[in-house]
Amino acid sequence: MRIFGKGRHRPSASWRQATDRAFTLIGDGRYEDAGALLTRAADLEPWLSESWFNLALLHKFRHDWEAARTTGLRAVALLDRSAGAPDWWNVGIAATALQDWPLARRAWQAYGLRLPEGTAPAEPPTGMALGSAAVRLSPEGEAEVVWGRRVDPARIEVLSVPLPSSGRRWGEVVLHDGVPHGERITPEGRSFPVFDEIELWAPSPVPTWVVLLDAATEDDRDALEKLASDAGYAAEDWTSSVRLLCRSCSESRMESDAGDGERADPHDHSEPGSPGPLGHATAGGRWVTERECGLAAPADLVRGILDTWVADRPEARGWRDLEEVC
Repeated sequence: MRIFGKGRHRPSASWRQATDRAFTLIGDGRYEDAGALLTRAADLEPWLSESWFNLALLHKFRHDWEAARTTGLRAVALLDRSAGAPDWWNVGIAATALQDWPLARRAWQAYGLRLPEGTAPAEPPTGMALGSAAVRLSPEGEAEVVWGRRVDPARIEVLSVPLPSSGRRWGEVVLHDGVPHGERITPEGRSFPVFDEIELWAPSPVPTWVVLLDAATEDDRDALEKLASDAGYAAEDWTSSVRLLCRSCSESRMESDAGDGERADPHDHSEPGSPGPLGHATAGGRWVTERECGLAAPADLVRGILDTWVADRPEARGWRDLEEVC
């Protein structure tokens, strides 16, 4: 991202060259070299908000939140306008990472967001009713898009049961970036943004388990998911819910669905008919009774949940090969 010409002063050619080169280095992951160039640019044009915005952006990429807060505040002090300025959004992310709630509130309000009344300035800005969103976990590694609840403008609570490759658990809260990369469209036509995770903000004590189910029907599968939810935890049929997508597809506008069935989906790079996380579809719409399921539940409850599920319809349900994976 290169931001030129926001201020009243036109940046010099030297500033532009240093900044341009710095963002090329950032794209190559050379943050130290980029930092030297952006610091030089700030020395050349210290009155430009862009100089400090770019440094704040670099510190965000590096997860250096103290530096991101400091340089971000210098950027907003030089703004001609406040409402809608991305400088304030970056300040809000840094303040959230540091749990500097008075500054986070100030940042969101300066950006133009309305905060609910009745909570103390030193408390997190909860109750904003931002709804659901998708978040891309481990975006620089084995990225996985999962569903979550937006806690505030910079945090999402994970409500899916992530695959163990993501290193994340159900119930964790992750800090996320402000610009969505992609959308997910529900069968009802609702659109939800996909935000990229920046880092883990609050871990979950609830482990993730993988188990092989024998479920005669979709209703049997759904019964386990409801039973886990009623217990305060979660189950997810990975055989149905997981699709392998290339990066380009993942960051585009994608339909989000679940369940088995033949589908001509040019974006699905999984292996149709394979049970487990590599097989999103089954041939001819046939229900496959063997399901690979992710379960988020404490060790002393997980077997009880599965046994209760089987006991309700033992002729149609079974489980085996339970393993803690994350």
